Amino acid sequence: MATSQPSAPRSRLLCVDIGNTRTVLGLFDGATPVTDWRVATDERRTADEWAALLVSLVGTRGVGGLAVLEGVAIASTVPGVLQEWREMLERHLPDIPHVVVGPGIRTGIPVLVDNPREVGADRIVNALAAATHHAEPGRPVIVVDLGTATTVDVVNDKGQYVGGLIAPGIEVSAEALDRRTAQLRRVELVRPRSVIARNTVEAIQAGLYFGVLAQVEGLVARVAAEIGRTVEETTVVATGYLAPVISAECAGIDRHDPWLTLRGLELVFRRNAG
Repeated sequence: MATSQPSAPRSRLLCVDIGNTRTVLGLFDGATPVTDWRVATDERRTADEWAALLVSLVGTRGVGGLAVLEGVAIASTVPGVLQEWREMLERHLPDIPHVVVGPGIRTGIPVLVDNPREVGADRIVNALAAATHHAEPGRPVIVVDLGTATTVDVVNDKGQYVGGLIAPGIEVSAEALDRRTAQLRRVELVRPRSVIARNTVEAIQAGLYFGVLAQVEGLVARVAAEIGRTVEETTVVATGYLAPVISAECAGIDRHDPWLTLRGLELVFRRNAG
């Protein structure tokens, strides 16, 4: 009786979004997301430690280890960590093509700002992914990324990135309250029972939660007005690790895409690899 041979593992593209607080890693099979991980962005971690972590993560999902990687695409807002990743790729994955978003990399989206080099790599790939996966004919796309910072970015109805804004994120505000006040402490970032709180913990939660709701709703409305549209005439996409906290209740947000930045990296890799 003939025995079937196990099929060779399929190649995967690894996309890495290195943020100030968290690093998100995602595997793609073609353009299809397969699995993802979120780890702390530790600037003390060396290239060898990143390599060991990568082996442990990829190996635990039974995808054949690092040998299945067809390439690596990276966006980073932390220069020190990016340098360790570059060293790790050169030392441990020298035969695997990699693309790091930055000057000279083709993204496929026009960047119409005063100095395109100043715009964070994550914001550019977010805009690219939103324009590719979420844009509808004649409708601008507004991207709200809720992470360490809250960023709002705009792709006009011609598919061009036209700028945006940056505000402190929810956790930054929570840390500021904890550090700059004597009697207030860190709290869990969840929705409290009501806006009018009856204890100190819920009072802080109400200020953070409903404060960021009002902030995002107000900013989106102002951004839409500045490009001559109402919120209803735009498509608003939320992403970032804090987006699940508020996206369901935030007026104006049409879609939540936790893979948005990684999708943008997948697109950038295809445009530049080889």
